[in-house]
Amino acid sequence: MASKIKKGDTVKVIAGKDKEKEGKVLSVDAKNNKVVVEGVNMVTKHSKPSAANQQGGIIEKEAPIDLSNVMYSAKGQAVRVGFSVQDGKKVRVNKKTGEVID
Repeated sequence: MASKIKKGDTVKVIAGKDKEKEGKVLSVDAKNNKVVVEGVNMVTKHSKPSAANQQGGIIEKEAPIDLSNVMYSAKGQAVRVGFSVQDGKKVRVNKKTGEVID
């Protein structure tokens, strides 16, 4: 099934501890219905020193958030996304204004 949220989209969090925050989608896990959003759901990880990370220590990174807790954001407003066929191609459409997203 085609996903309504894709990598690179700007989304707004509609539920959870980071409600009302906006950010860019870094990755989408369609199998588990999870997305990683820039600056949202930050967690601290303890990392051991390694070849890649000489220092080690505590790092902050984004954790996945459920897909149902985010909505596509257009001009700072959360909007629903639908699908439409135009010129024989399936495209995502902003349901509020009817304009094509991609």
